[in-house]
Amino acid sequence: MNYQETVNWMFGKLPVYQFQGASAYKEDLTNSLKLCEYLGNPERKIRCIHVAGTNGKGSTSHLLASVLQEAGYKVGLYTSPHLKDFRERIKINGNEISEEYVCQFIAQHKDFFETTDLSFFEMTVGLAFDYFAHEKVEIAVIEVGLGGRLDATNIISPLISVITNIGIDHTAFLGNTIAKIATEKAGIIKPNIPVVIGEYTDETKIIFSEKATRNKSKIFFASDLISSTFPSALLGNYQKKNKKTVVQTLRVLVEFDAIKITEDIIKIGFENVIVNTKLQGRWQELEVSPKTICDTAHNAHGLEIVLSQVKTQKYDTLHIVLGFVNDKNMDDLLPLFPKEAIYYFCQPANSRALDATQLQTKAAQYNLIGSVYNSVTAAYQKAREMAHQNDFIYIGGSNFIVSEIL
Repeated sequence: MNYQETVNWMFGKLPVYQFQGASAYKEDLTNSLKLCEYLGNPERKIRCIHVAGTNGKGSTSHLLASVLQEAGYKVGLYTSPHLKDFRERIKINGNEISEEYVCQFIAQHKDFFETTDLSFFEMTVGLAFDYFAHEKVEIAVIEVGLGGRLDATNIISPLISVITNIGIDHTAFLGNTIAKIATEKAGIIKPNIPVVIGEYTDETKIIFSEKATRNKSKIFFASDLISSTFPSALLGNYQKKNKKTVVQTLRVLVEFDAIKITEDIIKIGFENVIVNTKLQGRWQELEVSPKTICDTAHNAHGLEIVLSQVKTQKYDTLHIVLGFVNDKNMDDLLPLFPKEAIYYFCQPANSRALDATQLQTKAAQYNLIGSVYNSVTAAYQKAREMAHQNDFIYIGGSNFIVSEIL
């Protein structure tokens, strides 16, 4: 199979959360352990940083990778989901895994994947570990896909664990309360391995502290310890908290003599994060006039922060290109959006997409008024056509919406 055929097989033959939802979530690490044993336990051959959280874990992971690259390390980066190409998930020093490696890995192990009934995510995690070990990366930043305790990445013994924050998301899998979700995320805290917490509440702090105590893990609360940080190429207001988390993580790693790095290197890494890692979709400016921003925030915790930043922008008229997947609670999300905007409702080309007409009807209950378009591209083109030079266009609601725009 060529690359496209290989990727089509991966998405078509195996369940994947971002397309099928609940059917792709396995509440067990047996398959991940079995796969890594079959591959020769590549995860044991790499030093890792493990990053979990409801929001910000992608930005945090990319910032960590960028700084480590600037320090001269050969850095693996595993993140999910991708926006345009599957290979975005697996990078070394900002360069995506080759099409050839993906094809060879799948071809070589396809029979095992099928007989073991591996999920897309389990298989992809195995590919990342195998690639990083083969390429002898010096350190790998591994982002949790979903949750923590039962996530396929949670078979590693990292140098440090990081939990960015806790919000309500993926309630069908992680629980419908902050306490339940925090408990799942705290599952990445390992015995005698330090953990950094980015943001916390009184409720989540107790959960994290108790888990760290049981595991004899030193715990650091970044928001308490870091008063200020450095400028970054990532411009969203929410990055202020992510940057504190990254600075604290790096300082702990230096303290534990796991890496050698200076504050000047952190500053340079922050400035060059987009160049170094090719991160997209985080308060990303697509046009200057009218100013056009896309952002992958897709749950209440993330959207509240992003939309607060939207409201601080100077514009004559606000245009919002909006779409969601169908497992989100619209009664939690739609009240966050400004009523004075013109809305362009659409649905991404994905089986989990929320029907745009249903979205329009539901949005009207919250006085969010707009028209329905038959594609994301059509909605964006209409917004561009309607917007004047001093207007502002925001595009979001789902990773898939941003993906199609990019």
